[in-house]
Amino acid sequence: MTDVTIGVVQCALGGSLADNLQTLMRLIREAAAKGANVILTPELMEGPYFCKTQEEDRFDLAKPISEHEGVQAFCELARELGVVLPVSIFERDGPHTYNTLVMIDDAGEILGRYRKSHIPDGPGYQEKFYFRPGDTGFQVWPTRFGNIGIGVCWDQWFPEAARIMALKGADFLLYPTAIGSEPQDQSLETSGRWQRAMQGHAVSNCMPVAAANRIGVEDGQTFYGCSFIADQTGALTEVAGRTDEAVLTAGFDLQALKRERSAWGFFRDRRTDLYDELL
Repeated sequence: MTDVTIGVVQCALGGSLADNLQTLMRLIREAAAKGANVILTPELMEGPYFCKTQEEDRFDLAKPISEHEGVQAFCELARELGVVLPVSIFERDGPHTYNTLVMIDDAGEILGRYRKSHIPDGPGYQEKFYFRPGDTGFQVWPTRFGNIGIGVCWDQWFPEAARIMALKGADFLLYPTAIGSEPQDQSLETSGRWQRAMQGHAVSNCMPVAAANRIGVEDGQTFYGCSFIADQTGALTEVAGRTDEAVLTAGFDLQALKRERSAWGFFRDRRTDLYDELL
């Protein structure tokens, strides 16, 4: 399929898993009705963003993929609507817990999982207490709607992750996220640099990039929305506000993008013989 429409959902996720699922499924249906083939939702659906502090009882939220209510619901919805649904969950695998992205294709089948590679640890985002660093490597999934590369939140700041997914054949990059105010410095506003970092990935890899963020105030922590879809030039084609639910969609011709990517020569002119210092 050459013509593909990316959908992005922005919403508050401060309720229970059951409440959040109702919200997400309603907005996914809205995106599908607008023609979206691949629909991205924000990071971690289990409830309020629990990583703000270190609380042992929050580990009770983690579930194996096969037992996760959200994964099961998304599989059924993907099959019903004929859309691809990446879903971000708190995964338990034996004694280990991960921040995991489960990739569900348009037939409702699980294609695989990606475990978040870069784990932040700072005021308001104490994820290292909850998540082991991912062990899957960066993933790109072939689907009926193109090859999809996905990073999770903090991954979105690292150009290396985006480039690896591009080298693995991604047609576009998606980033579910949960980001907002910085508790240690209320004057620190990061939404602009957050968008610009990913716009740079779009430019340097000549492919669309989209991010889905949550909104609302959770225990004093404000999530600033600003979800977006950028085209292959880095231009923001669709941008959500800071406080409102939103469903964004943008269409792309994957064959035209592939031609443009080749014509710009970013991958032709790479000098891997000079990049040893990166390692």
